[in-house]
Amino acid sequence: MRKWLQLACASLFLLPVTTKAVNQDSLWMREHYTKKEVYIPMRDGVKLFASVYMPNDKSEKHPILMTRTPYSAGPYGDDFRAIYRNHYNKYLHEGYIMVIEDVRGAWMSEGKFVNVRPFNPDKKGKNDIDEASDTYDTIDWLVKNLEGNNGNVGIFGISYPGFYSTMSALSGHPALKAVSPQAPVTDWFIGDDFHHNGAFFIADAFSFYTVFDHPHPAPTKVGPKGYDYYSRDNYKFYLETGALKNFAKIIGDKVPFWHEMYAHSTYDAFWKARNVRNFLTNVKPVMLEVGGLFDAEDCFGAWNTYKTIEAKNPKANNRIVMGPWYHGQWASNDGTHLGNVRFGSNTSTYYADSIEVPFFNYYLKGKGQAPDIAEATIFFTGENNWRKLQQWPPAPIQQQPIYLQPDGRLAFTKPAAANSFSEYVSDPAKPVPYTEDVHFNRTITYMTDDQRFAARRPDVVAFETTVLENDITLAGPVVADIIASTSGTDADFVVKLIDVFPDNFTYEEDAPSEHRRVPSSTYPMGGYQMMVRGEIMRGKFRNSIEKPEAFVPNQPAEVKFTLPDVAHTFKKGHKIMIQVQSSWFPLVDRNPQQFMDIYNADDKDFRKATIRIYHDAQHPSHIELPILK
Repeated sequence: MRKWLQLACASLFLLPVTTKAVNQDSLWMREHYTKKEVYIPMRDGVKLFASVYMPNDKSEKHPILMTRTPYSAGPYGDDFRAIYRNHYNKYLHEGYIMVIEDVRGAWMSEGKFVNVRPFNPDKKGKNDIDEASDTYDTIDWLVKNLEGNNGNVGIFGISYPGFYSTMSALSGHPALKAVSPQAPVTDWFIGDDFHHNGAFFIADAFSFYTVFDHPHPAPTKVGPKGYDYYSRDNYKFYLETGALKNFAKIIGDKVPFWHEMYAHSTYDAFWKARNVRNFLTNVKPVMLEVGGLFDAEDCFGAWNTYKTIEAKNPKANNRIVMGPWYHGQWASNDGTHLGNVRFGSNTSTYYADSIEVPFFNYYLKGKGQAPDIAEATIFFTGENNWRKLQQWPPAPIQQQPIYLQPDGRLAFTKPAAANSFSEYVSDPAKPVPYTEDVHFNRTITYMTDDQRFAARRPDVVAFETTVLENDITLAGPVVADIIASTSGTDADFVVKLIDVFPDNFTYEEDAPSEHRRVPSSTYPMGGYQMMVRGEIMRGKFRNSIEKPEAFVPNQPAEVKFTLPDVAHTFKKGHKIMIQVQSSWFPLVDRNPQQFMDIYNADDKDFRKATIRIYHDAQHPSHIELPILK
């Protein structure tokens, strides 16, 4: 798999890890566990492959902890999966039966693979299958055929396996006691992975599908070869490849789903059927949603899976944990920092030791007292502190607008000026990069990157407050309400919420002392512009995600959309900044800036446009901040 996917999918249950290294943990696992490879029959006769790791201990019965994955249950054969490399090692020492299953049509499993296979709420016969029914049949076989199991099953998974975890909660099997969807794929058009508010995340989509979901006529142990990029500069590669049509030619006929995405360019029945939130009713297992505040792929999924279960299942035992993490960082051994931003402690080990392992131990083993896991356990960056909350968003928040002002100012009072706007030219031939450096793989750190490079560009407008006299804590969704115009008939709008550090800022551990005269970090943190949250809205979807609408050239229009939730404290002495721009490349595909089906645009269709962001008494562009009182 491409390096970015390997980095993003930090969980060892997402991608197979084979090791020849002889170390204490691997030796312990081989001495205390036996591996079995089994085929599990589904109700329609299709057989799914699973790797099962059975504890040799016979002194007690053991719970089953399973991940269902499209990323391979390998290594296949005698080699062991390196489950012991992160906190999953604790499950081995607790004696869990660990199961990794290739989902239908993936790798060594039979059947046809379907991306984010829709849930079927009206199953009538044995041929009516979905991921929930496959989960039910798998669980039923496991509890009836694995010797020494205690009849309790838990399911967890990160990213795509998070989707299958959510689906498992709809299986209705009585042995399924606890489920933890982690960064779950939830809605691939609104906010997860490949589309955000209708804008196509081309770099993630292309790098993923060049190594995923390629056809194989029979079960296989060999993955796709991948694409041979001619440049390791991803900005150069994606810009020179050009219009989305050209990427479709590269993909060819190998990935039908790629062309299905192109064919469904609005939020139609195709995407609604693949929105898990539409079906999250009658949830019976205990639920623990987990995600990262700075997850570049599925931050949306974690927040909104939790919120939907809460809304549709008022009696469900349902909780959420959100830490300061990239995609899967909670399953790594290092949660101390992301890029240049530090969190003051190892948040990943806190999560593993205090939340996830006690959660499964209690509900699957009956071990200990009910874990002290709050309804919402949320890490607030800025103050670098875990908060245990009775609900999310917390009750005492107040949505307070902060207004864009003339001369790049940002204030909690409405602008009084007349006919005031900031203007820039958006040029698809020179799109705003999403990060400053030259690189190949999409980075995991851009979610907290320094935005000074963007603020210096003429096609980015920035607005900032005066120095804060008191802390301001945000807890919940941020709503951008921008009044804008374009000389074209379509445009994208990227809104970034930024924490501007004081010019003399250093982390305490970097401060010079008599023992250390030189800071340990070489990056200049004074004046750092930390992106707290960024999101894009494809302008033609501003009034309806289902029915796109052209802009009237040079006529002001409201562009209002919700950014994923934030949990951040702007400290006294810092400043709040808002940046607005109309490209974010190559993270997001370029907008031709004329109203059309962008998937069928030609290279000649991309045009410059003059964008105006209004900030006057008649057009008070503002950002609604969820301020925690």
